[in-house]
Amino acid sequence: MSKKPLVYFLCTGNSCRSQMAEGFLEALGGDRYEVKSAGLEAHGLNPRAVEIMKEAGVDISGQTSDVIDPEILNRADYVITLCGHADEHCPAITNKNVVKWRWGFDDPAKATGTEEEIMNQFRAVRDAIKARIQQFLETGR
Repeated sequence: MSKKPLVYFLCTGNSCRSQMAEGFLEALGGDRYEVKSAGLEAHGLNPRAVEIMKEAGVDISGQTSDVIDPEILNRADYVITLCGHADEHCPAITNKNVVKWRWGFDDPAKATGTEEEIMNQFRAVRDAIKARIQQFLETGR
């Protein structure tokens, strides 16, 4: 049995966007891919991200907020950064066969306004990430 390709989602704090991406790819393509996420720092799993993912039928409450692991980074088949900061500050990758992409999404943790407005920003980012994950699963890009 061949190993599943490893997809490593990276973000600044591994609290929202990378967690959502990990949850969606695990739910929609976990049979085809090994999925992990991490951040330049570990800010903890954002409770709003857990809540809006639950609305979408994906439970990420058991995921952990982790700092980038060089060993995982260098065995990943795909390294996908979800923000410019993580893309610019990603540690050097020694694996020359890795596919590295930047999928930029606004940080919903920086949303302001009423609780409803903030949650709607989380939902918008969640839906954009889900659409991008579905595109990746359909096209391999």
